[in-house]
Amino acid sequence: MRNYEEKKYKEALRWSRSLEKRSGVIQRTSKGFQSKVNKKIPERVHSVVTESIKKMIELSLTSSQYIRPIEKQEDWSFYEREQLVIERLKQYKSTASWEGAGTGAGGFWLGVADFPLLLSIKMKFLFDAGQYYGLDVHRYEERVFLLHIFMLAFSSDQQRVKVRDLLVNWENEGEARKQIDWKTLQIEYRDTIDLVKLMQLLPGLGAVVGYVANGRLLEQLGETTMNVHRLRLLH
Repeated sequence: MRNYEEKKYKEALRWSRSLEKRSGVIQRTSKGFQSKVNKKIPERVHSVVTESIKKMIELSLTSSQYIRPIEKQEDWSFYEREQLVIERLKQYKSTASWEGAGTGAGGFWLGVADFPLLLSIKMKFLFDAGQYYGLDVHRYEERVFLLHIFMLAFSSDQQRVKVRDLLVNWENEGEARKQIDWKTLQIEYRDTIDLVKLMQLLPGLGAVVGYVANGRLLEQLGETTMNVHRLRLLH
């Protein structure tokens, strides 16, 4: 199992370095188009997204809403922990994909309802994964840690290296471990997923886009979650 840990730590280091590269041309050029589209979206839609994220952060930090009891064993190997995380990710990915297909097929306002539903699924996965990796998710600092993983998964080029460095040096960050910039998190998340999720609201495309997009967004969160925990626990 030692070889497995060494292999995964090296993979995590390569992943970490890849975050320093600029996004692809398509992602960069879509930003201007996305800004124009955002101005045409009803304010009520933006309000749904903003309020959903505010509520998510509040629940994450102050309640047990996302903490599902998991039978843990202290003697689990790192390999065993990761297999459990992978299995849980598959379950949540399937749930998110079908949820996206259902809301996407239901028209504009049902599609809008997908934002808070998908957020809830992502947060439940984060808290489950944290428990499998051995974190005490009842501790405030560990909840903030998980929220920063979420922020990293859906950050722009300008923010992700900063968030990555905070997570990599988590044990030495002092007061930063108790703080979360919800406004930045909200803006980064919205701007990162808006373009693909807005397509989910289009008649005729909603179900297909919702299924594919939600699945990929869970994969993106899963990859970030696993690599951040590898960097923290295997260092």
